[in-house]
Amino acid sequence: MMNLMFLLYFPEDKTEYIPAFATMAIFVLAAVAVWRFIIKVSKKEEEKTKELEAKLKEQENKKSL
Repeated sequence: MMNLMFLLYFPEDKTEYIPAFATMAIFVLAAVAVWRFIIKVSKKEEEKTKELEAKLKEQENKKSL
C-alpha cells in the first residue's frame, strides 16, 4: 500500500495542470463532436429506412390488389 502512495503527484505549482486540462478539453470536445455526428448520421439512416419501408408497403399493397 505504501508503494502506491509514491505514484501520486500533486504539484505545488498549479500551472502544471494547464496542459492536462487542455488535453482533456480537446478530447472531450472531440468526443462530443463524434457523438453529434453519429446522431446526425443515425437520423439520416432512420429517414432512409422509413422511406424504404413505405415503398415496400406500397409494393405489397399493389401485389395484393
